[in-house]
Amino acid sequence: MNDRLNHLMVGVFAVLGTLCISSGLIMPNMVRFEKTEVGKLKVNQLRISDFKNNEIKLNDIEMEVNNTLSVDVKDYLANPNDIDDSVIKRLKLDTSNVNTHEVGNYNYTITYNKKIYNGTVVIKAKPLPNVENMTLKSLSYEINTTIPNDVSLYIQEKLSDEVKAGIKLDLSNVDSKTAGVYLYSVSYNGKFYTNTITIYEPKANSTLKEQDNIEKENS
Repeated sequence: MNDRLNHLMVGVFAVLGTLCISSGLIMPNMVRFEKTEVGKLKVNQLRISDFKNNEIKLNDIEMEVNNTLSVDVKDYLANPNDIDDSVIKRLKLDTSNVNTHEVGNYNYTITYNKKIYNGTVVIKAKPLPNVENMTLKSLSYEINTTIPNDVSLYIQEKLSDEVKAGIKLDLSNVDSKTAGVYLYSVSYNGKFYTNTITIYEPKANSTLKEQDNIEKENS
């Protein structure tokens, strides 16, 4: 009876030992397999996030007059992060039609693989300095005199060159060949000013001066 029990116990321990040894060999392989799969998953995720569609989309550029136009093609792309650097290097920018010294809308192009993409550069006027008020002069000119276009001759205040450049003088209602009193106007930064220009005949003007002198002497 004891011999049988001993044989049974030996058999049980042998089986347990075999299972332990097998587990020790299998578990590292299972761990390595799991690590490998996780590593592959991370690599695949990185590759998906780095994917770029290379679709070229252009920006409409706005800038003030007399500023320098950029020559970096990236500044004209609406989606530079979606385009590979190798593709960006092959893009050809053409801004030869843009006049940065004159207000207006201009076309620029980017060429890639013989395909032309069109964009717009908007050149805007620089904001004018604020002027609270302008006082216009009432002027007189002899008939057939050429009326000057220098705006500073019509305004009492001293103005900077930048302000004078933004003033529009309108003499269209003044007829320098016919004696009379005419309205002229000046506009600046949305404001409108008017005053008069008198066109006189030399003889009539001399008579008026003589009358004024007589009146002064009598008074």
